Amino acid sequence: MEAIKEHTYQIGEVARKYHLSVATLRYYDQEGLIPGLGKSASGVRQFTDENLGALDVVECLKNAGMSIKDIKAFMELASQGDATLAERQAMFYDLKQRLQAKLATLEETMKMVDFKCAYYTQAVADGTERYVKEAMHRVD
Repeated sequence: MEAIKEHTYQIGEVARKYHLSVATLRYYDQEGLIPGLGKSASGVRQFTDENLGALDVVECLKNAGMSIKDIKAFMELASQGDATLAERQAMFYDLKQRLQAKLATLEETMKMVDFKCAYYTQAVADGTERYVKEAMHRVD
């Protein structure tokens, strides 16, 4: 019985799918961020669905602000299997805390942006900032 050959993707396909440059994907490979990435006999990188799953994790961690160095450390831990589950869990809880702090900062920033949008909407409607400023001073 013949083994079913797993579908593979070429680097250009993956670059388009993830909106990444080919150079970025090559860099990720060189840094060891995509474990098990195979190459054809002619040296062309061949991505499997499992490699794409790893790339999903890499992109998630990158978007969360994690450095390439820390992503590499995580991927190395993941490659060690169940013995590193607690360490990987700790990394994600730490990341979650940092993201929550960033989110709180963004929420405060959004309040100021909302205020300034309302401020300038009124100033444009009035044709001047004078009335908006006067109204603000009366509230103080």
